[in-house]
Amino acid sequence: MSGGIPHAEALAAWRARTPAQPQALALPVPELLKRFHPDRQPGSMVPLRVGASAGLPCRAELATLLQSDSLVEDVDIAAAPMLDADVLVIGGGGAGCVAALTAARAGARVILATKLRLGDSNTVMAEGGIQAAVGAEDSLQRHFEDTLRAGHFTANKELVAALVSDGPAVIRWLIQEGMSFDLAEGSERIGGNLLRKKPGGATAARLLSYRDFTGLEMMRALREAVLLQPGITLLDRHPSLELLTDDRGRCAGAALHDLSLGRTVLARAGATVLATGGAGRLHIAGFPTSNHYGATADGLVLAYRLGAALREVDSFQYHPTGIAWPPHMEGQLVSEAARASGAALVNGLGERFVDELETRDVVASAILREMAEGRGVARGNSLGVFLDTPGLEREKPGILGKSLVTLTHLAHRAGFDAAAEPFLICPTLHYQNGGVAIDPDGWSGVPGLLCAGEVTGGLHGRNRMMGNALLELVAFGRRAGRSAAANARAERPRNIGLTHLADWRRALIAQGLPLTSKAPVIFPPYGNFDMATQRGRAA
Repeated sequence: MSGGIPHAEALAAWRARTPAQPQALALPVPELLKRFHPDRQPGSMVPLRVGASAGLPCRAELATLLQSDSLVEDVDIAAAPMLDADVLVIGGGGAGCVAALTAARAGARVILATKLRLGDSNTVMAEGGIQAAVGAEDSLQRHFEDTLRAGHFTANKELVAALVSDGPAVIRWLIQEGMSFDLAEGSERIGGNLLRKKPGGATAARLLSYRDFTGLEMMRALREAVLLQPGITLLDRHPSLELLTDDRGRCAGAALHDLSLGRTVLARAGATVLATGGAGRLHIAGFPTSNHYGATADGLVLAYRLGAALREVDSFQYHPTGIAWPPHMEGQLVSEAARASGAALVNGLGERFVDELETRDVVASAILREMAEGRGVARGNSLGVFLDTPGLEREKPGILGKSLVTLTHLAHRAGFDAAAEPFLICPTLHYQNGGVAIDPDGWSGVPGLLCAGEVTGGLHGRNRMMGNALLELVAFGRRAGRSAAANARAERPRNIGLTHLADWRRALIAQGLPLTSKAPVIFPPYGNFDMATQRGRAA
């Protein structure tokens, strides 16, 4: 990439041309994406060589993990303590909490196992809002069509229909669970109309939010509900190392690792729900990430090894506005709520260069183009473009202090006033568009195994719309929880073990793939945590 325009010079250009005028894309969208989107670059993909989706293109970094051997052997589970439940939910973020709540309320005995603590997840980092067609001028059909269009018409239509149809009921359910939403100005006098904004790629204002920390507010309500719900046994700091199978080939639970005691624990269940989130901490294509520390693709690895099919594992979302400077905050998210509210993107010449409410893949690619062609802003070793928050504050006085609270705090931590100086931003790895293929009830195709949330594929196609992730985790968390509870008692696990690993290892050997590569990784490499070493010490 070009060195860009020096920061001081770019600031002067921004001040001279503010407010910058809208400007259309100089390239057709297909050409822009082909030339500048990270997933479209030569050499970025390899075909999977083993498993249910052999031949499917996949990011090389992810393919290495998907085609690795297990961390667990038969000897590791021989004397491990056994816990028993109707439903095992793996993952303590939004989708996992919703699935656990739904299953428990349906009468199932539930174990909820988390890698870190309950609520430590990408859900708390979702800032912009949740989509649902609740406005009089909106419709389920418009939400359906917008979602398909944003995903380049590659999404599973049955899943999208389920998502948008559940939207209004999801919002009612969240309010009943105690979640707060922003209200339209003055609407307190007329019954509290929800404030709706227009997200990127949408044809109607259907984005509902709570300030600019909607996911955090959602997770607060869900966490409190889980802690108060009878029938849920919570296992904090118990990452999953391997899924278990019974003598019929059904998923029968998981081998967990108790981080506090350094030992393996088995959780046996009639149905297992994977809600492990995404893969941002793999730093695909070398990008910084907005993702939580635990987002290391564990669920994809475990489900694939058990025989689940995958889809769109060659497609990731790079959020347009991650912090580029200061370096110690690189990749942290500046909410799309800023652009939805009217903040402009400006290059080093003081020019706007894209419709800020285009879909995220288009906006991110447009920013990368400015950086690649020398119109970015250089500050130290950082390169990006400006997000014009001062212009937004001038246009809507008080918005930074009242509505964009997280953004204002981020600027304070970075050492500047967002009302006086623009953010320097660049795209950050944000979301895993693909994942485990599921049906509308969350079933993976492997008996006994369901999935919900970011670990799944098919709903977003090749690009996710803002606000659909929070809707997805509730809609499909509820669907998976209901399905798991209904199925669990009918199918009790028997003779559980690791029978699927023998075939998996033979397949790796047949393709010349090493058995020395182990996964899941649990934590990113810079965490200086090696699961094999830790388990060896415990033994």
